[in-house]
Amino acid sequence: MKTYPVVLSIAGSDSGGGAGIQADIKTISALGAFATTAITAVTVQNTCGVDAIEPVSADIVAGQIEAVLKDLPVRAVKIGMIHSPELVDVIAEQLQKYQPKFVVLDPVMVATSKDKLIKDETIEKMVKQLFPLSDLITPNLDEASCLCKKKVVTEDDMIFATRQLLQMSPKAVLIKGGHLNDRQITDVFMAHEDKKPYLFPSEKIESCNLHGTGCTLSSAIATHLALGFDMLEAIKLSEQYIYSAIDNGKNVRIGHGNGAVNHAFAPQKLKKINL
Repeated sequence: MKTYPVVLSIAGSDSGGGAGIQADIKTISALGAFATTAITAVTVQNTCGVDAIEPVSADIVAGQIEAVLKDLPVRAVKIGMIHSPELVDVIAEQLQKYQPKFVVLDPVMVATSKDKLIKDETIEKMVKQLFPLSDLITPNLDEASCLCKKKVVTEDDMIFATRQLLQMSPKAVLIKGGHLNDRQITDVFMAHEDKKPYLFPSEKIESCNLHGTGCTLSSAIATHLALGFDMLEAIKLSEQYIYSAIDNGKNVRIGHGNGAVNHAFAPQKLKKINL
């Protein structure tokens, strides 16, 4: 019998459909894998911002994760918004118990709208318990600045920050440069095994639809890993995917604020599966 490459997204729900679980499901499905979920919080939000967050209890989050991992052949886990330190505990416990092949952690702290999405005391636990279990972490400039306790605003800052973040024990780091003040933006990747910086430059696309870009990129990387690509291939393909998703959504108007990218611009049925 054939099976699907399965990806589990552990993240918050976005009622506006542009980020979080909703963006992850759209991305995973568009790239040809099977999306499963564990919802960590329900948010009241739209394209204009976040009005409220209702965390899901740690027991229910743990139950969702275990229900998926003990039944389905999950090859990759993507972790997004974790609102409380109790959730860090149960997520780490389940990952250690079931040991999925790949873990991609997007340390979501602030939404594109600048709304804060995480409790301060959660960050320390995330670094201590989840970073060592992660094959890749994908902070943006604001999150890298918070984690490194130093402003990260230039490409040189990003390279220095990747080295600093590797000391916190993830296997690899990808710092997203979407907020760089330049016509060209660059993401910086570095793996613990060689500590060589790899740069992924792209032309900045002017668009009012950039909500959920970080969620989309991290879930795309997790999906490509689940499909059998190695880490650098997965990042390269995911960078191409998010660029096209932004480009194909730049002239669409949805909502009154920061809209979503076009996740389904051209579904890619990638064949590289070695289960």
